[in-house]
Amino acid sequence: MELTWKRTKLILKETFSISYGNYDFRDALLISLSYQGKTGYGECVAINYYGIDLNELISKLKKIQGTIENQQIIHPKDFYRFLVGLNLHSFLTSALDCAYWDLFGKLEGKTFSELNGFEELKLPESSYTISIAPIDKQIEKIKDSDWNHFKVKCNGLDHENVFKLLETGKKIALDSNTSFSDADCDFLQKNEWSKRFLYIEQPRPIGQYQILDKNKNAVWMADEDCQNGSYLEKLLPHYSAINIKLMKCGGITPALELIGEAKNLGYQVMIGCMTESSVGISAGIAVASLCDFADLDGANLISNDFAIGSFVENGKIFVSQEPGLGIELIS
Repeated sequence: MELTWKRTKLILKETFSISYGNYDFRDALLISLSYQGKTGYGECVAINYYGIDLNELISKLKKIQGTIENQQIIHPKDFYRFLVGLNLHSFLTSALDCAYWDLFGKLEGKTFSELNGFEELKLPESSYTISIAPIDKQIEKIKDSDWNHFKVKCNGLDHENVFKLLETGKKIALDSNTSFSDADCDFLQKNEWSKRFLYIEQPRPIGQYQILDKNKNAVWMADEDCQNGSYLEKLLPHYSAINIKLMKCGGITPALELIGEAKNLGYQVMIGCMTESSVGISAGIAVASLCDFADLDGANLISNDFAIGSFVENGKIFVSQEPGLGIELIS
């Protein structure tokens, strides 16, 4: 097996504004695993609030390249266990895990669904992200869009105007990226109108979720508060939903396990994404049929997508019928 990688820059169609800052691009790393004329692809992205340094990841890849290339072709779940033993950052583990699922399926001539026995795909509709802006501008973007589900970014809570978003007639979620105060959260969970939001994501800074009560009006969704399955039990009194991102949890293989664990505890589950090309989005779509919500608009937000595979159009998810994850590079 051959391992190669390439730095890329994902250019956003417009400035992406969230509570952590404003972004016009994301640096990313494309991972390729090749064997017998077939190539699988994975991706990880430099996200500053996760502390991702691509130079450090590349340095690690150089150290483990020989170990990975000497690995025999085995089932992806066994390959993931091999990756765990290399002590990699979850973002890099995810890129390698996803690339291997893509390669393995191509070698077997089977789609991801066929490899996992998914007979009927019931796919949620993906949301489209609305950046931080004055609420009238956010409402204008929502009304002008052909999408039906929206995740509206917030930097603090506008108590007077937030419920105006629901008057658009679209299905709306809020994402605070940790910017809500305890008072904001109490206001939302005491207000019956909050039930009309699909969910309210990561309202408080990491670990400061004690104010949240999942038995009140708001559907609280954990993002940064839930990194893996070890968090689920302690979050249970507070959150009723979790956002699973492949890079955050370490790839498709641990995501499958995390989805099962969360469902067994009664959580609703969303498959989410970072700013990603169709490489990363195709991997997320692979598990979308197991989830209640999807937020997989990453490739729709960039102007220089360099791959094809599964995709999202106006919120509807289309799953590639090609082997593996169906990923091919186009530039």
